[in-house]
Amino acid sequence: MKKTVVVYGSSTGTCEAIAEKIGAKLGAEVINVQDLSTDVVAASDNLILGTSTWGAGELQDDWYDGLNVLKGTDLTGKTIALFGCGDCESYGDTFVGGIGELYDGIKQSGAHIIGQVATDGYTFDDSSAVVDGMFVGLPLDDVNEDDKTDARIDAWVAEISPSL
Repeated sequence: MKKTVVVYGSSTGTCEAIAEKIGAKLGAEVINVQDLSTDVVAASDNLILGTSTWGAGELQDDWYDGLNVLKGTDLTGKTIALFGCGDCESYGDTFVGGIGELYDGIKQSGAHIIGQVATDGYTFDDSSAVVDGMFVGLPLDDVNEDDKTDARIDAWVAEISPSL
């Protein structure tokens, strides 16, 4: 596998714990988005980006600066996969909207975006992370569906690994 780094933004620790799980399964370095720099991006072939979702489907606060780092770096030829945390019961109308914001910020970057997930098996009303009937990354609800988190991570990692 080429140089892969998992970058997360987490306010409560949930997204951080998920990033650590994904990083361990991929044998990848895991860093907080606060430590993301153009040098880290340039030295990495693959970026696995994770965010929690806040408010009305917004990015985790630290990701606003992180997204600016990504926008200021040449992502052409890089492979990027997205994952995120949300609450499908309390925020079913903006479920994992943070993933949608990350996607919108990088979709024109020249990077190869992988890891789309079917909406089957998810309960939610609306999500900006759904494009053409698929989530643009791995959605996780570790609050209401924690019993599904590990299986969803395992299936997603198995799917994206050959492309990394």
